[in-house]
Amino acid sequence: MSASTAPRRRHLMDPAHPVRPVNDRSLTHTQRWVSSTLAVFTISHLALGIVFAALETPDSATAARIGLNVIAGGFGVIAVAAGLVIHRRSPLSPWLALGVLPTLLGLWLCFS
Repeated sequence: MSASTAPRRRHLMDPAHPVRPVNDRSLTHTQRWVSSTLAVFTISHLALGIVFAALETPDSATAARIGLNVIAGGFGVIAVAAGLVIHRRSPLSPWLALGVLPTLLGLWLCFS
C-alpha cells in the first residue's frame, strides 16, 4: 500500500484539504465575556477583601476604617471600568456608580 492511497488520518493537517474557517466573531464575543467576568470578579474580590480588612481594624482607628473603605470603593470603580473597557465601551458611564458599593457596604458594616 503506497502513501498516496493510505487513508488520511483525521488528526493530521493535510494541505490538500484545508481546515474550515472558524467563526471568529462568536469566538471573540465569548473571549470578551470570559475575560471581563474574570477581571471584574477578581478585582471585586480584592475590594471586598479590603472591606474585611477595615472590619478587622480596631474600633479606635476610625480614620483607618474610613480610608480602607474608600480604597475598596476605588477598586470597585476600577473593576467596573475594566469590564467596560474590555467590551470596548467608554469607561465614563453611569455604571461606574456600582463601583462605589464596596465603600457603602463597608461603611455600613463598620459603623452600624
